[in-house]
Amino acid sequence: MSFLGEFKAFAMKGNVIDLAVGVVIGAAFNKIVGAIVDSIIMPIVGVLIGGFDFKSLAIEVGSAKIMYGLCIQAIVEFIVVAFVLFLVIKAINRMKKPEEAPAPAGPTPTEQLLMEIRDELKKQ
Repeated sequence: MSFLGEFKAFAMKGNVIDLAVGVVIGAAFNKIVGAIVDSIIMPIVGVLIGGFDFKSLAIEVGSAKIMYGLCIQAIVEFIVVAFVLFLVIKAINRMKKPEEAPAPAGPTPTEQLLMEIRDELKKQ
């Protein structure tokens, strides 16, 4: 099989396509979470702890400006995404039907014969 044929077979597998869809949806979800954190959660947290904007938190070291407020905001975004994913996975697991255990196989002919011999010996 040629290189191009192998690549086509790989790309058309269901897992690869599912992964691609997941990445696209994840990127869109990340933008939504970012907007919620930027415009709703962080302003509320800022007001609750003293009324400052996290984006403006920075330390100047020489001529460099280290903006640690953006790092705090990214951590909050990560926590929100992780929590929502936890809830989604928990809901999916709840919707799955529990797998039924396979019925135990009956005794083999040899075991059946041994059980009959045992039962006969108990009668005597």
